[in-house]
Amino acid sequence: MSVTSPAAQAELLFSATETLAAARNYAASIASGVIERDRAGAVPYAELAALDASGLLGITVPGTHFGPDLSPVVLAEVIRTIAAVDPAIAQVPQAHFLFVDVLAAHGSPAQQERLFAEVLAGARLGNGLAERGGQHAQDLKTVVLKGPGGLRLSGRKYYCTGAISARWIGVSALDDDGRLVLAFVERDAPGVQVGDDWDVMGQRATVSGSAVFDQVPVDPGLVIPYGGAFEVPQQLGARAQLVHAAIQAGIAGGALRDAGEFVRTRARPFFEATRAGWADTAAADPHTIHRFGRLATRVRAAEALLASAAATLEEVTRFPRDAGEAARGSVAVAQAKAFASDVAVEVASDLFALAGASAADERHDLSRHWRNARTHASHDPVDWKYHHVGNFLLSHVLPPNHGQL
Repeated sequence: MSVTSPAAQAELLFSATETLAAARNYAASIASGVIERDRAGAVPYAELAALDASGLLGITVPGTHFGPDLSPVVLAEVIRTIAAVDPAIAQVPQAHFLFVDVLAAHGSPAQQERLFAEVLAGARLGNGLAERGGQHAQDLKTVVLKGPGGLRLSGRKYYCTGAISARWIGVSALDDDGRLVLAFVERDAPGVQVGDDWDVMGQRATVSGSAVFDQVPVDPGLVIPYGGAFEVPQQLGARAQLVHAAIQAGIAGGALRDAGEFVRTRARPFFEATRAGWADTAAADPHTIHRFGRLATRVRAAEALLASAAATLEEVTRFPRDAGEAARGSVAVAQAKAFASDVAVEVASDLFALAGASAADERHDLSRHWRNARTHASHDPVDWKYHHVGNFLLSHVLPPNHGQL
């Protein structure tokens, strides 16, 4: 089943089974180009257009707006599946799913009706949240102000993952009264300039460059009051962090997969000896087997912790009944994200101990796993997550009520 809109054409997915199958099919379709995308660091327009058309962008749209409203468990597995093949592409819709949650929790009926219809048709919502130079994350310089010609948006944003190829961009800004709002503007609106100035060691295909908004006209009907979102018990932060946790779990699984394949196909005498039942112990390396088994177990633990955290969010829902319930979801995801980040870096590093010096051959691009894991882990420090987990469990101190937990 499909729908058509000016934005795109996308499949409609209504069950967990068909959604997970769609995620596996999509991941398989982009697998052959992952090395070239990593090397080029260019915008993967074709792959993202296929993602937009896959129906996966609409899986968390509420049922009241004709979406499947699938659970965080399904969302986490979708992202993990894609990230195991290409974590850069898996990160592109991270803000998209956050904005769907923001609309569900804080959007007006008219805003929900308009933008959810766009999302179900394949419109992707890009990220325009982060700034530099402020004393804290919400010390914003971007403003949306009233003028003779209506509302106008002006400012500069950084780390605008996915914005360059999105249909809409969600931009955080201060209004005339200094209140935090979230304004949605079309990617191709006059005054919107999204750059490809993204030059980093990992997650290259996210093309998370900067964006300039120069007196961009804003529809007043697409401005959401956002200042109070984190003044009440919420799961926006936890659900957003769940996607990041799934990306790290995917990186870990992908690195383990490629390490195993490299050893199996390029260390044949070792495996022939192993299959022979250790007949030739000199040719078999028990240390390699032990290391691989240990890493595989830790990857499985990271995946299990991710699934457990997602199940907790499903119980808590988008609307936690109190601060304690919200904290339960936030802490569960913090544990999953911190552990998956540690495991991803460990597996991506130990890959070279498993595969030997030839694994550093640039033709195989196995270094991308470590580069991706380290780059993505810098998004928000895991040390703080462990701190908040420990403070909650030891002293019953609620974690901060913000978008990173």
